[in-house]
Amino acid sequence: MNKSVNHKSQYMRNKTPEESERDDMNIAAQLARQASENLAKESGGRTKIIRAQDVVDSGIVRSEIRMDDDVQEVSLRPASLSDFLGQKSIKENLSVFINAARERQEALDHLFLIGPPGLGKTTLAQITANELGADFKVTSAPALDKPKDLAGILSTITPRTVFFIDEIHRLKPAIEEMLYIAMEDFSLDWVIGQGAAARTVRIPIPHFTLVGATTKAGMVSSPLISRFGIIQRFQFYTDEELSSIIRRSAGILNVSVDDDAALLMAKCSRGTPRVTNRVLRRMRDFAQVEGKGTITRKIVENGLQRLGIDSLGLENIDREILLSIINNFAGGPVGAETLAISIGESMDTLEDYYEPYLIQCGLIQRTPRGRIVTDKAYSHLGMKPKNRSDNEDQRFLF
Repeated sequence: MNKSVNHKSQYMRNKTPEESERDDMNIAAQLARQASENLAKESGGRTKIIRAQDVVDSGIVRSEIRMDDDVQEVSLRPASLSDFLGQKSIKENLSVFINAARERQEALDHLFLIGPPGLGKTTLAQITANELGADFKVTSAPALDKPKDLAGILSTITPRTVFFIDEIHRLKPAIEEMLYIAMEDFSLDWVIGQGAAARTVRIPIPHFTLVGATTKAGMVSSPLISRFGIIQRFQFYTDEELSSIIRRSAGILNVSVDDDAALLMAKCSRGTPRVTNRVLRRMRDFAQVEGKGTITRKIVENGLQRLGIDSLGLENIDREILLSIINNFAGGPVGAETLAISIGESMDTLEDYYEPYLIQCGLIQRTPRGRIVTDKAYSHLGMKPKNRSDNEDQRFLF
């Protein structure tokens, strides 16, 4: 086995420039041939349009196969803008843009979605493909390892395809630069040969819509953001919007839920539909086994207590963060790295997932010197704030 591997690597090292150029030309010819077929469809041929579904084939969502994992979550996702609850401003604007593009029989302008996880960015990308009547492909930025990965996807798309890249802030620079040309000129630049004999072949591709989603807009480069014609920012959902989502999901899951129970679940869902649906499925289990099949307020109160979720939606790890700052660091300030070690979590997880909600609830503050627990956190935990001297209060100034 080792001899075979060594022989192959030796062959790769000894490959002549002519052989390398021949391989590059073969790849370019394949890409050009596939792109020509797709362009022919765009110019007048009949293109088979398949409705978008949540399916993965070799890292790309394809419309003709259904994904087996997390079927329940997929079934709860709306398929049209009319079924998509919340984010009113985004829906109204996107509806206009989609209708205009559909009437012109053109690809929708590139769409950039910004917001915390679980608010519906992937769902809205699928809805966009459905509303346009276009094919849908999806991947994530970490899955694109080399430029040829992106070239392979873009050379096989059909006209007006919606191509969704999740976590787009994690794209590698070489892939991002290839994406610039694809977004603006709808073509791919492929380098043939090496050294002084290298030359670039430009391969045209059909017009498509790139939908990029990110939870960290600040990490996306300015040249990439400027190439998106539509930029939408998601906001956290209100309790009333989450209650509507719960009632819709309950109908799909074939379970009845009382209005006061739906509102209670909404209040502890962190303003996020993904959390809402997760809590609903667990309450359905409690209602089925320990109730009469109906999710009542009593069932929800008991279920939330057993799951360790309180009235603000805080879970055990959230309370552990607050208690660690109070008990181990006298209420703060404490640095993020030290706090992450004290609770056994990575600093990225602490800063990206747990802290934003605790800050939004007004339970902790970020200061230049570190994290500080607020009086509201003491009150929520049923603890008495420690008396601070004048000297201790000066820590808020630095």
